[in-house]
Amino acid sequence: MVTQAFSTQDGNLQVPSIITSGMRLSKDINLLFGIKTSGDVFKKEDAAAVKQSVKNILMTNKFEKPFNHTFGCDLSGLLFELADDLLEDDISNAIENAIENWEPRAKILSVQTVVTPDRNDIKCRIEYKIVTTGIKDVIETSVARLR
Repeated sequence: MVTQAFSTQDGNLQVPSIITSGMRLSKDINLLFGIKTSGDVFKKEDAAAVKQSVKNILMTNKFEKPFNHTFGCDLSGLLFELADDLLEDDISNAIENAIENWEPRAKILSVQTVVTPDRNDIKCRIEYKIVTTGIKDVIETSVARLR
């Protein structure tokens, strides 16, 4: 027979409340699509899965993902904006908003951007924390115009 334990707020003072918690592991498919000898594809877990997801968000342009035109960060679109004093702030805000909206497993700690208009280059350094484990990680990426 199954019994139910109530907390002290419910009036059952003889039985302590049941508190459970568990860590949920992050798993994603490795985008290199390497095949194991068993025929399965390799997987990324925990910090590697979150890092791969953040990189995908950064490198995806708006309107690139079918049926979800708001997904992505659109860094290459910002590459061709007018290079003024506010461009680095705009890029940092775009990165923060994209990761906040599309990756709930990561919390942004800092974003640093350097724009080199003469070379048509954007360099970004994103420091984030994985919410479930508290591990801090850094992604450094660069977007440049191809000639």
